Amino acid sequence: MARKRSSKIGGQAVIEGVMMKGERSIATAVRDESGKIVVESRYITPIEEKPKAYRTPFVRGVLNFFSTMALGMRTLMRSGEVFGGDEEPGKFEKWCAQKLKINVYDVMMVFAVIIGVALALGLFFFLPLGILTGIKALVAKYCGAEANSLWYVTVLYAIGEGILRIIIFVLYIWATTLMKTVKRTYMYHGAEHKTISAYENDLELTVENVQKMTTVHDRCGTTFMFIIMLVSIFVFSIVGIFEPYMEPLGAWKEVILFASRIVLLPVIMGISYEMLKGMAKYDNWFVRILKAPGLALQKLTTKQPDDDMVECAITAFKTVMAMDADPNVPEMRFDTKKPYYKVRKDVENMLRKADASDIDWIFCEVLGAKRSELPKEPEKVKKDDKKANGSDNKVRSESSESTQQDEKAESNPYEYITQVQYEKIIEYAKKRAEGMPLWRVFGKVDFYGCDIKVTPDVLCPRPETEGLADEVIKRAPKNGKILDMCTGSGCIAIVLAKKTNCSVVASDVSEKALATAKENAQINGVADRVEFILSDMFEAVEGKYGIIVSNPPYIRTKDIHKLDREVKDYDPHCALDGGEDGLDFYRIFAEKAADYLEDGGLLALECGQGQTEEVSLMLAEKFDCRVIKDLEGVDRIVLGVKRDVPSTDGRSEIAL
Repeated sequence: MARKRSSKIGGQAVIEGVMMKGERSIATAVRDESGKIVVESRYITPIEEKPKAYRTPFVRGVLNFFSTMALGMRTLMRSGEVFGGDEEPGKFEKWCAQKLKINVYDVMMVFAVIIGVALALGLFFFLPLGILTGIKALVAKYCGAEANSLWYVTVLYAIGEGILRIIIFVLYIWATTLMKTVKRTYMYHGAEHKTISAYENDLELTVENVQKMTTVHDRCGTTFMFIIMLVSIFVFSIVGIFEPYMEPLGAWKEVILFASRIVLLPVIMGISYEMLKGMAKYDNWFVRILKAPGLALQKLTTKQPDDDMVECAITAFKTVMAMDADPNVPEMRFDTKKPYYKVRKDVENMLRKADASDIDWIFCEVLGAKRSELPKEPEKVKKDDKKANGSDNKVRSESSESTQQDEKAESNPYEYITQVQYEKIIEYAKKRAEGMPLWRVFGKVDFYGCDIKVTPDVLCPRPETEGLADEVIKRAPKNGKILDMCTGSGCIAIVLAKKTNCSVVASDVSEKALATAKENAQINGVADRVEFILSDMFEAVEGKYGIIVSNPPYIRTKDIHKLDREVKDYDPHCALDGGEDGLDFYRIFAEKAADYLEDGGLLALECGQGQTEEVSLMLAEKFDCRVIKDLEGVDRIVLGVKRDVPSTDGRSEIAL
């Protein structure tokens, strides 16, 4: 059947699937162990946007050969991850990841390509040359050295070497067909060829139509390899003409002959690639003769596929077609699943010095699970079962309950982790291992039930600040006005807007911090209830408020470098630095806060450890003060009611 249209899509069989490569995209369709077809696809740089060498005749053949080999190895390994399951990394892999910061998988792929090329050179080039060298030595021994000295004899040797190379190549391919796994791969190879042929013959890509096509194809890599064998005969025959003139070099002659097999290989590849492309364009008796050996050899490397295999090939082909036609088609990743406890071990190895709770929170964040819902590791389940069962009698009496627990464990939706989830978990673990605070790793923190986005421009809200917000909520007047000064992420202002019926104004000296605070107000649905103003303390503040609340910078300048890495390296120093003694901002509150408070108004300030007494003394002239402890029992909050402005019953409007 003559082709009605050409296709620039090529392919490769992988483990239980097919990879198709177009001009702008690659797609691999694989059947997972459940029998479902899963697809991974991505966009690639089109040939016209690559360096000119990729379009230069003869040079492009060499570049394409090695790039295709690397791509093939990578795709093969990726398909193995889908069908072959996941093995726990060994000690060496873990050591490389932790100490050398390298991915052993990537390194092994590079080595696999190098070893593959080395084996190919050894088996198909050096072995035939070694055999012919031995034969020439025997001829020289029994027939005289002159028997090898004629140029046409050396050419015959080169031809014999080439024929021997082809024989070894064919025997090698035949031997691989005896392996069950390889035979299935050859069946997928046939599915790939059939699918491309069906498209080129203008047939609808259905399983029935595809199965009508032949398993051989003009542009197959097997044919390319055979052409390389034929071209090598011609090239090395030319080298053979000059061999008699190398006799004075002695032993160096053999070294040069061996080296020529490597040096001339790019030349052979370049010529072979151009021949393959040329033969794919024409169909006449001469071209058919040239194609015949390669097409015949494909009978070994392709087998009749079953319908499921054809479905994989069609899926990959259609995906590439869609992506090449529309760059807006999204890329896809294999949704491979890994056992929870294995991923947990990976993370534990990365975060040996971290709290177990940090690891739990990473999994909870990515999986959307509660800590109590995270699966137990098999070892822990066994220990818990042993402890719970205790004796044979107890085992019998609780067998029903134990069965229910087993069923619950089996149905745990978090037992397996998808590829996308795994990558996110590892990304978070790496950042945490580098010292980034957990909540900055997530980019958000839960503050008093609100999701607060944290950026490098704002202080990450702490649990003790929730206590400050709680004290204000308890004392907030109805329909009052609250000023949150040094708002940072806006966490306090947002909580007060959600939990009280007061109007809230939030101020900060940093434009970037205000931008984050506004975004957080939007996220939490209170953007219309919080007014944000740019102000250096009271500089741009107007009017009076029922409450002024603040968590100002309170770290002494000289102590900032002593702080934990999680604080000094990730929180903005402007949100930490409270001046020489850490009390600069409290002095401003002591001097000016009363002027912006209504009669009986409340000033609520968070303080650093050991600062509440000094802050209370600063405020004593204008405020009646009270100190509140945090959950750890540390004096943390100073509440001050504006003095000498009694309410109608002779007491301050807001009680301490």
